[in-house]
Amino acid sequence: MDLSDIRKEYAAHGIDRPELHDAPLAQFKAWFDQAKSAGIVEPNAMVLSTVGQGGFPSSRTVLLKAADDNGFSFFTNYDSRKGEEIAANPRATLLFPWFSLERQIHITGLLTRTSEEESVTYFGRRPYGSQLGALASKQSEVIPNRQVLEARLAELKAKHPEGQVPKPTYWGGYRLIPTSFEFWQGRTNRLHDRFHYTLNKGVWDIVRLSP
Repeated sequence: MDLSDIRKEYAAHGIDRPELHDAPLAQFKAWFDQAKSAGIVEPNAMVLSTVGQGGFPSSRTVLLKAADDNGFSFFTNYDSRKGEEIAANPRATLLFPWFSLERQIHITGLLTRTSEEESVTYFGRRPYGSQLGALASKQSEVIPNRQVLEARLAELKAKHPEGQVPKPTYWGGYRLIPTSFEFWQGRTNRLHDRFHYTLNKGVWDIVRLSP
């Protein structure tokens, strides 16, 4: 496959330092609101990269469920591959690729589990099918076929009526506590705008990076 002729010229409005919020969370919220207003499908979808076996990067898409001064939260199976990788090395990066806006946000930091109370509260708000799915799937384990999942789902549906699905002990939330942010805006001639926030003794330092 020769893909060398596939290219797009980025022509959106750039960003300058005076336009940025001093706090990266405020800047994230501003861009997130714009992504929602622009009609981006699942603007809270983010690529979570962890450190896998042998030190290789390991990435997958998860959904952001909260963003505040405490960090960026998502929920998953603690016994999954990602859960095992996080337990071994809590360093991680989040990537929000909002292609139609010609923007990306990278957030790097350390992952910690949310409280059990937070996990129970969020699990109770999930759709019935998603609750059953969390019970039915032993995430990342090898299975012979899809019928195994369907049979398990039917069994659990008969056992747990809607509104009475218990949160699995192996399921819950993680919160990424940021140490750095990068806001990327595509520009013409590949001279993109990149601003990097780094936490330094409780204060966010902001620098412009060369593209």
